[in-house]
Amino acid sequence: MVVFGLVLSAAVGIAIWLTRDSAPAETAAAHAHGAAATAAEAMPVTLGRGDQDRIGVTFAPVLRAPLDRSVRTVAQVSYDETRVKTIAPLIDGWVGQLFVNFTGQAVRPGQPLFRIYSPMVVTAQQELLLARRLVSDVSGGTPEAKRSARDLLESSRRRLVYWGVPQDEIRQVEDRGEIQHTVTLRSPYRGVVVEKPILAGQRIMAGDVAYKIADLSQVWLEGEVFERDLHAIRLGLPVTAEFTALPGVTRTARVAYVYPTINPDTRTARIRVELSNPDLALKPGMYATIRFSAMTDSVLSVPRSAVLATGERNFVFVRSAKGQFVPHPVTLGAATDTRVEILQGLSSGDTIVTSGTFLLDAESNLGSLMGGMGNMPGMDVTAPAASSGPAAPETDSTAPLNAPRKE
Repeated sequence: MVVFGLVLSAAVGIAIWLTRDSAPAETAAAHAHGAAATAAEAMPVTLGRGDQDRIGVTFAPVLRAPLDRSVRTVAQVSYDETRVKTIAPLIDGWVGQLFVNFTGQAVRPGQPLFRIYSPMVVTAQQELLLARRLVSDVSGGTPEAKRSARDLLESSRRRLVYWGVPQDEIRQVEDRGEIQHTVTLRSPYRGVVVEKPILAGQRIMAGDVAYKIADLSQVWLEGEVFERDLHAIRLGLPVTAEFTALPGVTRTARVAYVYPTINPDTRTARIRVELSNPDLALKPGMYATIRFSAMTDSVLSVPRSAVLATGERNFVFVRSAKGQFVPHPVTLGAATDTRVEILQGLSSGDTIVTSGTFLLDAESNLGSLMGGMGNMPGMDVTAPAASSGPAAPETDSTAPLNAPRKE
């Protein structure tokens, strides 16, 4: 008997030693399976009317209708490029007195800009006086000689006009018979000086930029629109503009141009709006906010509050015909301040939960977790069954959500 007892004890010990790693491994596997099930899907939830009222569950139908959403983008006032002009002399010379001598100064057509000394103009004036004297000398000559003298005089005048010498200064040279060593160049445009690279005393060549003048009676407003909103942009689209520097001021205009390229870094495209600016209140560089309405075609949409985002997926709770709240994964589209488009996952007419969704989500995930734990050793718990019978009866509104019902 003693020998038999020793043999039995040894056998039990060997069995325990051989199987000591298998049970924990099976337990860990079962636990991992339950956790995976929890992460993969949430369970349907059944709540009585009292519990629904207590946690504030409300409902709304899934609608199919056009989605009118407001798009807002930041913009900046800039010059109207079609109204920016360059003033450059047509002659070589040296800059004398500057009459318009700082950036930002307003100018008008015919206003003196600066005086210039040009050997080219001095020589042309000498030729003008010689031609005028020749006309006087051949006044008693043949008709052909008089005609040639007059042609020479007109040619001398035109050359000075083509070089930008004002008509009144040309007449003064002829009337006085004296050469003007400097001439005054005048502005042919109205606007504001935005660039002035010249300085008094410097040499300037024909074609060098002396001034750049912008007419600010009309300006551009340029903004960036995200790629996903480009489908709503079209020429002539009405927009409203608000300006940081002008509180309470709203301007209305229309989209005048959509640029043909997209910024690869920001995934945006530029749009342009033209604004009248008779009082010059809009200044280039000002920030503004552009708003416009982007009306979509008829689409499925739900209130934004109905959508729960977990980081990996989006879903809503749909009330089934049997009274259960079933989580449905959805694919989202365009959104407004109050509604969001549903691309996949729902059908028109479905009844969805619009408030209390977080508590329903917690209840649903708890059901998944308990269902996964039911397979663990020592846990005699099963997941809530998606019963095909009638809805659960009303529960006491003061009882916990998971409290057992009284029989």
